[in-house]
Amino acid sequence: MLTIKTPLKYIDTIRKILMEKEIIARNYKILTEDNYGYIPIKDEINTETLKNIIEKLKNNLNSQKKGNTNNNTNTNTNTNTNTNTNTNTNTNTNTNTNTIINMGNFNDIYTDISLVEKDLEEVKKHPQSISEELKGKLTEQEIEDLKTSFDIIGDIVILEIPENLQDQKYIIGEATLNFTKRKAIYMKKSAIEGVMRTRQLEHITGEENPETIHKEHGARLKLDVSNVYFSPRLATERKRIAEQVKDGEIILDMFAGIGPFPILIAKDHDVNIYAVDINKIAIKYMKENIKLNKLKGKITPILGDINQIANEQFIKENIKFDRIIMNLPGTAKDFLNLAISLINNNGIIHYYEFSDGFDSGIERIKRIAKNYDKDVEVLATRKVKSSSPGQWHVVIDAKISY
Repeated sequence: MLTIKTPLKYIDTIRKILMEKEIIARNYKILTEDNYGYIPIKDEINTETLKNIIEKLKNNLNSQKKGNTNNNTNTNTNTNTNTNTNTNTNTNTNTNTNTIINMGNFNDIYTDISLVEKDLEEVKKHPQSISEELKGKLTEQEIEDLKTSFDIIGDIVILEIPENLQDQKYIIGEATLNFTKRKAIYMKKSAIEGVMRTRQLEHITGEENPETIHKEHGARLKLDVSNVYFSPRLATERKRIAEQVKDGEIILDMFAGIGPFPILIAKDHDVNIYAVDINKIAIKYMKENIKLNKLKGKITPILGDINQIANEQFIKENIKFDRIIMNLPGTAKDFLNLAISLINNNGIIHYYEFSDGFDSGIERIKRIAKNYDKDVEVLATRKVKSSSPGQWHVVIDAKISY
């Protein structure tokens, strides 16, 4: 490999010059050896180009020297440089080309730069996608059929592999493991099911351990991907809600899961959050997550059905909320009556549903609020993520007043 040999103290300056001139070979690593550096270059470099590099180096050194001198010091900037060039034009051999450019005496700085052949380590190019990782392992049609989107939760990757590629799932799993550098690959075996909102998963490769810690916006969330619901694709939505909260609020998360909404909110706000979920494993992890994170606010995990909890505690004790989070898009509409009955005057409900738009959700909120003689002001609407063709996971932020 043709390289430019330079003393180590000038290697960074020369590297930057070579990058500016776009002649550095980025697919090889720079070698340092015996107080010299060897910088790979793309093509054979001629003497004139090398002289230009050295002149630029000298100018940089001169600028640095000027910056370090006292203002009362007179600096002679008229520098004469004699250049002697001996070029071996036979570049097809593995011997040194022995092109030496002597910088001469430059304000007590002496160096030599030369073109030499050197064995350098090639930089391994990391694939830019799973599809690229699978080239040569699957056919072009199989790669096209594969859904290359996936969820990364902590050290775990969850894939969706179509039926016609089930025979190739281990090849796909290994490629995903290599590409993502995570510890375990699982495959979806079902949709999200039941009141516990869990899905069946199959371990494909890597460590067979469904427990992990997911990091999101400075928070740590511990969970078992096979026994609780968690979507990393809601990270932006959780941050959006957390940024709206003000200190002193009393908040209800009706379907809190392992606590991602409450944790993100309580991390930076002095609030009181009641976090309810019917899944006892989710509540177990929520309690662990409260301990894992340094929180300004208070979170109270509550195991049970929200209807029963509301009747036995919130309604009985006349607890009202400044903000209610309803992230259960499949059935949240069945709990709107309860939410509107529990909201404080000028409180905000974050209502989620699966829909092709916002009109039906807004109409539903207004119709139920009217039964309570309450008014609705729609503060915001947002498509959180796609759920199926033509359908979206949407959210409506509604301010309720009376």
